[in-house]
Amino acid sequence: MLEMFEMEFMQRAWLAGLIMAVICPLIGSFLVLRRQSLIGDGLGHIAFAGVAGGALWGYSPVLSAAAATVLGALAIERVRVRLSDAADMVLAIFFYSGMGLAVIFTGLNKEGGFNLSSVLFGSLMTVSGRDLMIVALLGLCTIIFVVLFYRPLQYLTFDETSARVAGLPVERLNLLLALLTALTVALSMRIVGLLLVSAMLVIPVACALQTARSFAGTIMQSMAYGLLSVALGLTVSYYANLAPGGTIVLTGTALFLGSGVVGRRRAGSRPAPGKCGCHICEEEAAGDAR
Repeated sequence: MLEMFEMEFMQRAWLAGLIMAVICPLIGSFLVLRRQSLIGDGLGHIAFAGVAGGALWGYSPVLSAAAATVLGALAIERVRVRLSDAADMVLAIFFYSGMGLAVIFTGLNKEGGFNLSSVLFGSLMTVSGRDLMIVALLGLCTIIFVVLFYRPLQYLTFDETSARVAGLPVERLNLLLALLTALTVALSMRIVGLLLVSAMLVIPVACALQTARSFAGTIMQSMAYGLLSVALGLTVSYYANLAPGGTIVLTGTALFLGSGVVGRRRAGSRPAPGKCGCHICEEEAAGDAR
C-alpha cells in the first residue's frame, strides 16, 4: 500500500487532498447550519466562468477562478442581505448567469487553453508544488479565522439577528466567511472539480450532524469524515484506477449512509430527557422535586 507514496505526484495529491478535507468541512459547517448548502455549487458555476474567461484572455485558470468567485461571493452576500425575501431566486439567476458566461467564453476560445475535464471533475494527480503551497496557505488562513472568531461565528450561525443586536460585526464576519468560501471553491477545483466541490462542503458535515452532539463536535467530526473520505477515496482510486474526485465523493456518500445507521442507534440508546445524568438535568430534577 505504501508504494503509492513513492511517487512525488502522489505525495502532493495526498497532501493537497488532506488539506482540503479539513478546509471544506470547516467552512461547510457554518454554511450547512445557515441553510446555505448549495452556495458551493453556485460559486462553482461562477468559478467555471472565471476559468473559461481566464483561458480566453490568457490568464491563470486558478487565479481567474479565484477572482470570479470572490466577486461572485461579494455580490451574493450583498443580495442576501438586501433582498432576503427573494434571495433564492436572485442567487439562482447569479448561478445560471455564471454558467451561461462559461459557455460563451468556451465557445469564443478557439485555441483551447484549459482542460475542461480537469476543471469540471478535478485533476488531483497534476497538483504542482505551487498549487500545494497555495492550498496550504488557504488552509492556515481558514483555521486561524475560525479559531479567532469561533464564538461570534457560532452566534451568527444560529441567530444572525441577535448577533447584530449584541453588537457583533455581522457584516464583516459574513464577508470574510464568503471570501473564504469563494477561495475554497476556486482552489478545490483541482482536487474534486467544480461540479463536485459542493459535495466536500456538505457531505462530511451531513455525516457529522447525524453522530455529533454539539456544535464543536459537529465541526471536529465533519473534518474527521472529510479526512476519511479523502484517504479512502484516494486509496481506492489509485488501486482501482478510478477518477479521484468522484471516488472521494462517493466514499463520502457511503460514510453518510453509515453515519445515519450509527446516529439512529445512538438516538435509540439515549436516556429520556432530564435523565442523562449531567449536572444541569440533576439540578432541574431536584428543583421539580422541591
